[in-house]
Amino acid sequence: MKEIIQHIHHLYSQFGNQKYDELITQTEHATQCAALARASAASPELTIAALLHDVGHLLVLEQSNGSIDFSTDDEHEALGARYLATSFPSGVTAPIALHVAAKRFLCTADDTYFDQLSVGSVRSLEKQGGRMTHQEVMRFERSPHFSSAVELRRWDEGAKDEHIVVDPFESYLEMMESLVTSQ
Repeated sequence: MKEIIQHIHHLYSQFGNQKYDELITQTEHATQCAALARASAASPELTIAALLHDVGHLLVLEQSNGSIDFSTDDEHEALGARYLATSFPSGVTAPIALHVAAKRFLCTADDTYFDQLSVGSVRSLEKQGGRMTHQEVMRFERSPHFSSAVELRRWDEGAKDEHIVVDPFESYLEMMESLVTSQ
Protein backbone atom coordinates (compact mmCIF):
# COMPACT_ATOMS: atom_id res chain seq x y z
CA MET A 1 0.00 0.00 0.00
CA LYS A 2 1.28 3.47 -0.87
CA GLU A 3 2.64 5.59 1.99
CA ILE A 4 -0.03 8.30 1.63
CA ILE A 5 -2.82 5.71 1.77
CA GLN A 6 -1.27 4.21 4.89
CA HIS A 7 -1.18 7.68 6.44
CA ILE A 8 -4.81 8.39 5.46
CA HIS A 9 -5.86 5.03 6.91
CA HIS A 10 -3.91 5.85 10.08
CA LEU A 11 -5.65 9.25 10.35
CA TYR A 12 -9.08 7.65 10.14
CA SER A 13 -8.07 4.86 12.52
CA GLN A 14 -6.71 7.31 15.09
CA PHE A 15 -9.12 10.26 14.77
CA GLY A 16 -12.06 8.93 12.74
CA ASN A 17 -14.10 8.09 15.85
CA GLN A 18 -14.20 11.76 16.83
CA LYS A 19 -17.22 13.86 16.04
CA TYR A 20 -16.67 17.22 14.41
CA ASP A 21 -19.71 19.24 15.44
CA GLU A 22 -22.09 16.55 14.14
CA LEU A 23 -23.96 13.54 15.56
CA ILE A 24 -21.86 10.97 13.70
CA THR A 25 -18.13 10.29 13.63
CA GLN A 26 -15.70 11.48 10.99
CA THR A 27 -15.43 7.95 9.59
CA GLU A 28 -19.19 7.43 9.51
CA HIS A 29 -19.58 10.75 7.69
CA ALA A 30 -16.82 9.91 5.20
CA THR A 31 -18.17 6.46 4.37
CA GLN A 32 -21.77 7.66 4.13
CA CYS A 33 -20.67 10.40 1.74
CA ALA A 34 -18.74 7.90 -0.40
CA ALA A 35 -21.72 5.52 -0.37
CA LEU A 36 -23.93 8.32 -1.72
CA ALA A 37 -21.35 8.94 -4.46
CA ARG A 38 -21.28 5.23 -5.34
CA ALA A 39 -25.08 5.10 -5.41
CA SER A 40 -25.02 8.01 -7.88
CA ALA A 41 -22.57 6.12 -10.14
CA ALA A 42 -19.89 8.75 -9.54
CA SER A 43 -16.44 8.27 -11.03
CA PRO A 44 -13.77 6.69 -8.82
CA GLU A 45 -12.16 10.14 -8.44
CA LEU A 46 -15.36 11.77 -7.23
CA THR A 47 -16.13 8.80 -4.97
CA ILE A 48 -12.74 9.15 -3.29
CA ALA A 49 -13.23 12.92 -3.10
CA ALA A 50 -16.47 12.20 -1.24
CA LEU A 51 -14.67 9.80 1.08
CA LEU A 52 -11.76 12.14 1.83
CA HIS A 53 -13.42 15.57 1.61
CA ASP A 54 -12.91 16.21 5.34
CA VAL A 55 -9.41 14.70 5.68
CA GLY A 56 -8.22 18.24 6.48
CA HIS A 57 -10.13 18.06 9.79
CA LEU A 58 -8.18 14.91 10.65
CA LEU A 59 -4.88 16.55 9.70
CA VAL A 60 -5.75 19.40 12.09
CA LEU A 61 -6.56 16.85 14.80
CA GLU A 62 -3.22 15.14 14.18
CA GLN A 63 -1.36 18.46 14.46
CA SER A 64 -3.23 19.46 17.63
CA ASN A 65 -2.99 16.10 19.43
CA GLY A 66 -6.71 15.45 19.01
CA SER A 67 -8.13 18.76 20.25
CA ILE A 68 -10.77 20.66 18.28
CA ASP A 69 -11.20 24.45 18.19
CA PHE A 70 -14.72 25.26 17.00
CA SER A 71 -14.18 29.02 17.33
CA THR A 72 -12.24 29.35 14.06
CA ASP A 73 -12.42 28.09 10.50
CA ASP A 74 -9.66 25.48 10.17
CA GLU A 75 -9.79 25.79 6.35
CA HIS A 76 -9.89 22.00 6.20
CA GLU A 77 -10.84 22.03 2.53
CA ALA A 78 -7.62 23.78 1.47
CA LEU A 79 -5.46 21.81 3.90
CA GLY A 80 -6.91 18.47 2.75
CA ALA A 81 -6.68 19.31 -0.95
CA ARG A 82 -3.05 20.42 -0.63
CA TYR A 83 -2.16 17.26 1.29
CA LEU A 84 -3.84 14.97 -1.25
CA ALA A 85 -2.51 16.87 -4.30
CA THR A 86 0.91 15.30 -3.78
CA SER A 87 -0.49 11.91 -4.85
CA PHE A 88 -4.06 12.18 -6.17
CA PRO A 89 -5.40 13.64 -9.44
CA SER A 90 -7.32 16.92 -9.60
CA GLY A 91 -10.55 14.95 -10.03
CA VAL A 92 -10.13 14.09 -6.34
CA THR A 93 -8.53 17.25 -4.99
CA ALA A 94 -10.43 20.02 -6.79
CA PRO A 95 -13.91 19.06 -5.52
CA ILE A 96 -12.44 18.77 -2.02
CA ALA A 97 -10.87 22.23 -2.31
CA LEU A 98 -14.22 23.64 -3.45
CA HIS A 99 -16.72 21.83 -1.22
CA VAL A 100 -16.97 24.66 1.33
CA ALA A 101 -17.42 27.19 -1.47
CA ALA A 102 -20.12 24.87 -2.84
CA LYS A 103 -21.96 25.06 0.49
CA ARG A 104 -21.78 28.85 0.40
CA PHE A 105 -22.95 28.79 -3.25
CA LEU A 106 -25.88 26.45 -2.59
CA CYS A 107 -27.04 28.55 0.37
CA THR A 108 -27.09 31.53 -1.99
CA ALA A 109 -28.42 29.96 -5.20
CA ASP A 110 -30.91 27.38 -3.84
CA ASP A 111 -33.69 28.79 -1.68
CA THR A 112 -34.25 25.42 0.01
CA TYR A 113 -30.65 24.39 0.69
CA PHE A 114 -30.01 26.38 3.87
CA ASP A 115 -32.97 24.67 5.56
CA GLN A 116 -31.34 21.27 4.87
CA LEU A 117 -28.13 22.14 6.73
CA SER A 118 -27.27 20.37 9.96
CA VAL A 119 -26.72 22.46 13.08
CA GLY A 120 -22.96 22.00 12.66
CA SER A 121 -23.07 23.13 9.02
CA VAL A 122 -25.06 26.24 9.92
CA ARG A 123 -22.55 27.07 12.65
CA SER A 124 -19.55 26.61 10.35
CA LEU A 125 -21.14 28.49 7.43
CA GLU A 126 -20.68 31.87 9.10
CA LYS A 127 -17.04 31.15 9.94
CA GLN A 128 -16.51 30.11 6.31
CA GLY A 129 -17.80 33.38 4.86
CA GLY A 130 -21.59 32.94 4.83
CA ARG A 131 -23.60 33.21 1.67
CA MET A 132 -21.75 34.24 -1.50
CA THR A 133 -21.94 37.64 -3.10
CA HIS A 134 -23.16 37.88 -6.69
CA GLN A 135 -19.55 38.20 -7.90
CA GLU A 136 -18.47 35.14 -5.89
CA VAL A 137 -21.35 33.14 -7.40
CA MET A 138 -20.35 34.11 -10.93
CA ARG A 139 -16.69 33.23 -10.29
CA PHE A 140 -17.59 29.91 -8.64
CA GLU A 141 -19.89 28.90 -11.51
CA ARG A 142 -16.98 29.34 -13.95
CA SER A 143 -14.79 26.85 -12.09
CA PRO A 144 -14.06 23.76 -14.20
CA HIS A 145 -14.92 21.63 -11.14
CA PHE A 146 -18.12 23.51 -10.27
CA SER A 147 -20.50 20.58 -10.92
CA SER A 148 -18.37 18.04 -9.07
CA ALA A 149 -18.02 20.35 -6.07
CA VAL A 150 -21.78 20.96 -5.89
CA GLU A 151 -22.50 17.26 -6.20
CA LEU A 152 -19.97 16.48 -3.46
CA ARG A 153 -21.49 19.15 -1.22
CA ARG A 154 -24.98 17.71 -1.60
CA TRP A 155 -23.68 14.27 -0.61
CA ASP A 156 -21.77 15.89 2.24
CA GLU A 157 -24.95 17.30 3.75
CA GLY A 158 -26.85 14.06 3.14
CA ALA A 159 -24.18 11.97 4.88
CA LYS A 160 -25.09 12.70 8.49
CA ASP A 161 -27.53 9.91 9.34
CA GLU A 162 -27.07 8.27 12.73
CA HIS A 163 -28.97 5.16 11.70
CA ILE A 164 -27.45 4.13 8.36
CA VAL A 165 -24.80 1.46 7.95
CA VAL A 166 -22.57 1.52 4.87
CA ASP A 167 -19.44 -0.24 3.61
CA PRO A 168 -16.41 0.30 5.86
CA PHE A 169 -13.59 2.74 5.13
CA GLU A 170 -11.29 -0.15 4.22
CA SER A 171 -13.53 -1.08 1.29
CA TYR A 172 -12.24 2.04 -0.50
CA LEU A 173 -8.51 1.38 -0.07
CA GLU A 174 -8.13 -0.45 -3.38
CA MET A 175 -9.92 2.35 -5.24
CA MET A 176 -7.64 4.89 -3.57
CA GLU A 177 -4.58 2.90 -4.50
CA SER A 178 -5.64 2.67 -8.15
CA LEU A 179 -5.94 6.45 -8.28
CA VAL A 180 -2.55 7.00 -6.66
CA THR A 181 -0.81 4.50 -8.89
CA SER A 182 -2.42 5.98 -12.01
CA GLN A 183 -0.59 9.28 -11.45
